[in-house]
This record gives sequence, structure tokens and C-alpha cells, in this order.
Amino acid sequence: MGIEKIFTVKRQPFSRFQTLLKFLGPAFIVSVAYVDPGNFATNISGGSKFNYNLVWVILWSNIMAIFLQSLSAKLGIATGYNLPQMCGRVFSRKTNWGLWVVAELAAMATNLAEFLGCTLGLYLLFRIPMLWAGLLTAVLTFFIVYMGKYGQRMLEIIISVLVAVICISYTLEVFLAKPDWTQAGLHAIIPSLPGGEAVMIAVGMLGATVMPHVIYLHSQLVQQRNGNHTEQQKKRHLRMERIDITVAMNIAFIINAAMVIVSAAVFYRNGMAVETIEEAHRSLSPLLGAASSGAFGLALIASGLSSSVVGTMAGTTIMQGFVGLKISDNITRLVTMLPAMLIIILGINPMQALVISQVALSFILPAAIIPMLIITRRRDLMGSLVNRSITNVAGWIIAGIIIVANAVLLFLTFSGGM
Repeated sequence: MGIEKIFTVKRQPFSRFQTLLKFLGPAFIVSVAYVDPGNFATNISGGSKFNYNLVWVILWSNIMAIFLQSLSAKLGIATGYNLPQMCGRVFSRKTNWGLWVVAELAAMATNLAEFLGCTLGLYLLFRIPMLWAGLLTAVLTFFIVYMGKYGQRMLEIIISVLVAVICISYTLEVFLAKPDWTQAGLHAIIPSLPGGEAVMIAVGMLGATVMPHVIYLHSQLVQQRNGNHTEQQKKRHLRMERIDITVAMNIAFIINAAMVIVSAAVFYRNGMAVETIEEAHRSLSPLLGAASSGAFGLALIASGLSSSVVGTMAGTTIMQGFVGLKISDNITRLVTMLPAMLIIILGINPMQALVISQVALSFILPAAIIPMLIITRRRDLMGSLVNRSITNVAGWIIAGIIIVANAVLLFLTFSGGM
């Protein structure tokens, strides 16, 4: 009997770890959106132009992201529906059409970033002409999305591998760059905005880190592990998902912070304000060696491909949830690819397009956050998982910060303060 007890005690931690593994995955899919090519553009701009001054934006954006993704997951677990579906049930049809239009614009801005990122990565790493690289990106994207027929778990594995590639690539970049960690740590704690352009880059960083389409998506991803659960089982599911979110979001934070830190340590230190991703790639080789530029290109490809899957999944959730439209994933994907292909054909600077797309996402964010706050504060919809008062206050403070940041950017733009 004593031996059996010892065996049971020893197995308990392993059993808990196995249980946790079953719940890990949804947040890793979501985290890809936080390290997509739009992040490359805003983080490289921020680091090369303003040194370590904007590292704090990454930290606070990540804290907001953890809070908002937890709220989205809680909504999905409590109600058994995703956020767009709940909006369809709670708000008027007219309101839902408006929310759907805004959400589709967010999906297009997101897909613009991921598509351009992978295309640029293929062009930079393998010297494939941009137009052909764009077509190859489309083919690879459709292939990865097709793998979803084997289930969400298959996509979770593919995306986790691609995130690992990005992590390894930027670990190498940080090692080669030899940054000033004291300055980086100091600016992670102390906020500063040196000039009007820094505000635009900071808002772009916010839009690239806290992304509206994955707020919609996370509430859908938890459904695979959801069921006709009791209130106690739902609370347990939420606890497991919060661990998933904490791990995945902090990995994304480390990658984003590394992008800014490497850019500051390499480009700012050498007096280079990088304006294009091609320039960033080209400059890394003479400054840090071929391994650095190769790792950068590989990370960009992995980022673009993985985020393309997330964009497609989010697009389907958005399309069917708000207004009940059922359109083929392939058609949705083709439509959202068009803006990126036009930018490639017209020869527009991809990095500028990426930064602007991320700023646009920041303006769209409140349209995802505010309906979620309205729904999750209602006990008749959320049951025992209804928001506490402090959660509601924190949510509205975050929404207010985003709205104020957007308003400041508009003021600076139209008053000539940029």
C-alpha cells in the first residue's frame, strides 16, 4: 500500500503536465499574429530611429495582449460561441454589419503584412523576383491552410515549429548584435516618446502587437477543447488556457523585444535609420556577417507563412460570425491577398505599407475590444465566468489608452507635428 502511494504521488506532477499539454496550442496559434511581418517593420523602424526608447511599448502592449486574449478565451469557454457569433446574438443586425466591415478591413491589413513579409523573405533569402515570390507565397499559404483538414492540432504543431524557427533566428541575432542590456532594461521600464514620428511608430507597434483579428479568433480556437462542461470544468479549462496564453504571449514578447533591441544595437549604433526591410537585410551582412542576414530572411519567411494560416482562420471566423456569410476559405484568401499583390506590382515600398497597415490595425482595435467588454460583463451570458468589477475597469482603461493614442496620432498628423 505504501509503495502504491509513493507511485501515485510521483505520477501526479507528470499527470498534471500531461493534462496541461492537452490544453496548450490555441494561444500559440494566436501568438503568431504578435510576431508577424508587421512587427518586423515597426520594430526595425523603432529601433533604428529611436534606439532603445520604444522597448517599453513592446512590454506594455504585451501586458495588454495577455489581458485581452484571456478575455477572448474566457468568452469562448463560458458561452460556447466565438466573439463574432456572440455579437450576432447580442447586437442589432445593422451594428453587426458595421462590425463585420471593420473586422474585414482588419483581416485585409493583417493579410497584407503576412503576405508581404513572406514574399520579401523569399526575395531576400533566395533572390526570387518579387512577383514570383508573391505567387510562391500564395501557393505555400494554400498548402498550409489545406493541412487544416487534418484538424486544428496539426495546424498548432506546424505553427509551433515555425515560431521555433523565429525564436532560434532572433536568438542568433541577439547573440551577434551584443546589445547594451542596461539601456534596453531601463527603457523597458521608463516610457519615452522622442518626437512626433515616435508616436506613429509606437502606435504601429501597438497595432502590430495587440491585433484585432486574433481577439476574434481566440474565442473560436478554445472551442475544440470545449464541450457541455459544468461551471467547475469551465473554470478549470480557463485556468489551463491562461497558462497557455502566458507562455505563448511571453515568447512573442521576447521575440518582439529582441527585434527592437537588435535594430537599436546594430542600426542606430551605426547611425542608420532603416527605411526598408531590404536595407535591413542588406546591412546586417557587412555589420554582423552572412549568418545574421540569413537568419533574418528565414525568420521573415517563417513569420509570413505561419501568420497567413492565422489570418485565414480569423477570416473564416469573422465572415461567418457577424452576419452568417458562408464563403469559401480560398475565395476569402484570394480577396485578402489582392492589396499585397497590388503593392508588389506597383512597386510601393513594402516597409512603409507594413507600418501603415499596423497603424490601421490600432484604429480598428476598439471595434473588437468594446463589444467583448460589453458581452463579458453580462452574467446572463457568461454565468460564473462573468467579469469582476476590476476586470471591467482594466478593460475600459486599455480601450481608453488605445483610443487616446490614436487620437494623439491623428492630431499630430493633421497639425503638422509629424
